Amino acid sequence: MKTNLQFDFIVNKENKTVNVTREFAAKLPLVWDAWTKPEILDLWWAPKPYQTKTKSMDFREGGTWLYYMESPEGAIHWCKNDYKKIELLKSFSGLDAFCDENGTTNNDFPRTVWNNTFTENGETTTVTIVAQYEKLEDLEQIIAMGFQEGFTMALGNLDDYLNEATK
Repeated sequence: MKTNLQFDFIVNKENKTVNVTREFAAKLPLVWDAWTKPEILDLWWAPKPYQTKTKSMDFREGGTWLYYMESPEGAIHWCKNDYKKIELLKSFSGLDAFCDENGTTNNDFPRTVWNNTFTENGETTTVTIVAQYEKLEDLEQIIAMGFQEGFTMALGNLDDYLNEATK
């Protein structure tokens, strides 16, 4: 397993974006599946010790992934991602939000436009993520909520999954 995989996490306040470039030690189809199939997302998306549980997922343009993250104490945080554009094995974008169990958006929290691009490099795959916010205050709120730490942990969970899946 390659141990010097690329990982950049850059906050750009001028553009109101978080730019993440992350390389994974697996081929594109497996990495794509890990980002687009609920049974795999449930294994890695939440930072430990939280767990992700998908209620429903319709991975198509106009579809929605509705899920929650559950703490060890049983606290539940509902989220959704409304898929906007999908290019199979290349990229997908969506608008996410905190919400209730019915998918009704909670407007007390910022929404994020995600653009995820996948590039295969031989035995590895690089995922380039641009998380865009409407206002600088939204970006700052998400960072203050621990986005960098949580997302870094989740991507580490994905490394673990991919390592097991490629043995």
